[in-house]
Amino acid sequence: MQVEQINPYGSDSREKHEQVREMFDSIAPAYDFMNRAMTFGIDRLWRRKAVKQLEHIPHGKVLDIATGTGDLAILIAEKLGGAEVKGVDLSEGMVEIGRRKVDESGLSSRVSLEIADCLELPFADGSFDCITCAYGVRNFQNLLAGYREMHRVLRPGGKVVILELSVPVSPLVKPFYRLYTRAVIPAVGRMVSKDVRAYSYLPESIAAVPQRRAMTAIMEQAGFHDAAFKSLTFGTCTLYTALK
Repeated sequence: MQVEQINPYGSDSREKHEQVREMFDSIAPAYDFMNRAMTFGIDRLWRRKAVKQLEHIPHGKVLDIATGTGDLAILIAEKLGGAEVKGVDLSEGMVEIGRRKVDESGLSSRVSLEIADCLELPFADGSFDCITCAYGVRNFQNLLAGYREMHRVLRPGGKVVILELSVPVSPLVKPFYRLYTRAVIPAVGRMVSKDVRAYSYLPESIAAVPQRRAMTAIMEQAGFHDAAFKSLTFGTCTLYTALK
C-alpha cells in the first residue's frame, strides 16, 4: 500500500491532510516527550546532521516544512548565524507549542512559525535558499506534489534536506526494530497520549513510505537533481539531499 493511502484514522472518510492535522493537534502536548523517548534522544543527533548539510552553502533564508514544535527550525537558527527560518505546519496545536519554544530561545527575530499546507505553500517561486523537512514527508497527502511544491519555492541552485524514519535492511536489526515499533511504541503512546491511534499509524506510515533509492527517484521526478541518501543509526532514519 502506498504511504498516501495510510491514514491516521483508518476508515475515516476525510482526506489524509485533515486526519493528519487532527492527529497532531491531539498529540501535540506529548509530542516532544515521545520523540525523545522513542529515539532515546538520538533524534537530536539526526537533526544536527541535517543542519550540517546547510553549513557551507547559502542559507540566508530557510524554509522548514512540517516544522511541528519547531525543533529543527530553532536548531538551524542557533547553528547558522544570520539564517532567517520560516517554519510551516498544518497543526495549530504543534505550531502553538513551537512558537512558545521560539520565544523561550530568544530567536523570535529570526524564526517564525505559521500554519500552511505543504501542498499549497503561500510563498513566491524561488523564495528560499534551502528547504528542510524532518519526519514529515510520509504524512503528505501526495508525496510527489509535496516535492514539486518544495522545488517551486526553492531558488535555483538551492538545496533540500529531508530527514525521514525508515525500516532497517539488516536481517539482524529488523526483528528488534519490528518488535519495538509495532509493540513497544504503540503501548507507550497509548499511556502518554490521549490519541490511541497515532502511535500505531507511525510504524505503518514508516513501513509504507518510499525509502532510499525509491525516495530519491521521486525527488528527481519532482525536478531535483543530484539526489542522494545516507542511512543513519542502523537504517532507522535516512537523510536525503538534493539540489534544484
